[in-house]
Amino acid sequence: MEAIDYPSKTRQRAERALRCSPFRPKLLADMRSQSVSLRAITEDRGIHNGYTRSPLSELTADGELMWLMAVGLLRREVDGQGLTDSFRLTPLGRQLLKKIEAEGFPDFQSGLRDHIYNALSRWLRFPGWL
Repeated sequence: MEAIDYPSKTRQRAERALRCSPFRPKLLADMRSQSVSLRAITEDRGIHNGYTRSPLSELTADGELMWLMAVGLLRREVDGQGLTDSFRLTPLGRQLLKKIEAEGFPDFQSGLRDHIYNALSRWLRFPGWL
């Protein structure tokens, strides 16, 4: 299967969003092969599973995961009854994970500039037609 060629701005925004997130690379690695439920990411379970650096409330984790969905890294899992509380990687997420693996799974590092750009992207979204 041929990889999708995403625009560089899309890849950069997704990488920055991931670097600024509270998640660790293991979360993406597990989402490649299985869906991961919100419950596995929250509170002390997130630390125990190697998904987060510190405990996250369900509301915080859900907001962070929704942002990673908005930038194209994740998708919600669907079952026979509709949407679930579980997430998986998208093709863009798989490409980013492949890059992270090639770099030896470094823990995500972000600076002030990354956080400012991520916040601007996240909170000042413009319509696509602009």
